[in-house]
Amino acid sequence: MNKETKRAIYILIFGNFLICLGISLVIPVEPFIKKMYGYSTTDIGIMTSLYAFAQFIASPIIGRASDRIGRKSVIVCGLSLYMISEAIFALSNSLWLFDISRIIGGLSAAMFMPTSMAMAADLTDKKNRAKVIGWISAAFSGGLILGPGIGGMLANFSIKTPFWAAAVLGLLSMIFTLIFLVDEPVAKIPTTQKVNWRKFLTPMMIILFAMIFISSFGLQGFESIYSIYVNQVFKFSMATIALVLTLNGISSLFFQIVMFDWLTQKLGELRLIGICFLLGGVCTVWITQAHSHLEVIVATLIVFTAFDVLRPAITTLLTKTSQANQGLINGLNMSLTSVGNVVGPIMSGVLMDLNPHIPYVVVAIILFISFVITLIVQKFARSQVK
Repeated sequence: MNKETKRAIYILIFGNFLICLGISLVIPVEPFIKKMYGYSTTDIGIMTSLYAFAQFIASPIIGRASDRIGRKSVIVCGLSLYMISEAIFALSNSLWLFDISRIIGGLSAAMFMPTSMAMAADLTDKKNRAKVIGWISAAFSGGLILGPGIGGMLANFSIKTPFWAAAVLGLLSMIFTLIFLVDEPVAKIPTTQKVNWRKFLTPMMIILFAMIFISSFGLQGFESIYSIYVNQVFKFSMATIALVLTLNGISSLFFQIVMFDWLTQKLGELRLIGICFLLGGVCTVWITQAHSHLEVIVATLIVFTAFDVLRPAITTLLTKTSQANQGLINGLNMSLTSVGNVVGPIMSGVLMDLNPHIPYVVVAIILFISFVITLIVQKFARSQVK
């Protein structure tokens, strides 16, 4: 890779981290916003899900459009909307403004994430592509995991401070990207060309897309109520929540950046995916049965690490399955991730209003079922090789 290509990839990595930071900054302040304004857990779940709903609607459309009009302009527009959404959230004092902020944030993610993945595929050869996509996925997961910890620390000044900080970072990132990101020419798809869905949606592609949905559903179903759950059940303070989530972020990033390539080489993506589903399910159940803060912290550490190894493993396998229509593939990837992000928080919020333990039991059951499906897929893949 030449110097300009490396610089472009670094910009894409940081942008994905920043966007996902904005998704998760709200998590540690949710219980305090809930108490301050008198909202129900369902209100908070819907507010969180609106981000993902907007992303779900827009991602495949924008991903396909970027195949036709180019990547850079879409990426810069996404960063602009990110800055606006964070500023609106910082200024909000009513539920409808909070909701509008999250919708705009979802549109910004729909513009940036699939387009950046597609641009990374454009800029890299087959030898380096999986590695680069893995790093971008690590940035994606890192933002989701570190966001709550950073948000919790900044919220010690004010519950709105995290969002002002994110808005400033968004502005700086937009200016930097506008100046330094080179939009290298790619073979754009004619507007009249249609997708052959029968050839595109192979059985393996469908299974991988299903796994993307399940992993995002599990992560958001777990994470969206985590701060409320441990505050209500285990009496964790904001400082403790921030510390736990920061430790989880450090652990997850270590496994993604340092261990991920080694794990995929030793285990293979499919086996690694199965192990992550199993560990996530077991430790989610463990949290519901825990009797001490230490147990909760250890189990949480394993759950988040499993999810954040799972995401790049699935994405890496997806990039190896097909090399064409990268904008569309990554748009569908983000769209299905968003479906999981919509369903997960709403389900967890509604069920938690009934009983605080039920959401995590449901998440665990789905993860165990996913583990069994992964075993079946592995057996099928081995039979195909023979």
